[in-house]
Amino acid sequence: MQLNVVIHKAEEGGYWAETPAIPGCATQGESLKDVLANLGEAIEGCLSVQIAKARLKFQKTCPANPNHP
Repeated sequence: MQLNVVIHKAEEGGYWAETPAIPGCATQGESLKDVLANLGEAIEGCLSVQIAKARLKFQKTCPANPNHP
């Protein structure tokens, strides 16, 4: 999977980065090396949350679910 990442210089020093394709997914670091190292973890965490939300939504709406009201 390839994602575009936007890296910004932080006013207080260091850098922060965001992934526009994943709303709310951002990270920071003191150096470019740090922010790039943190991106993988941030993206993994954001995608894990989105997958969990999708599963929950599916479980609530899927008629084949035996727990469906």
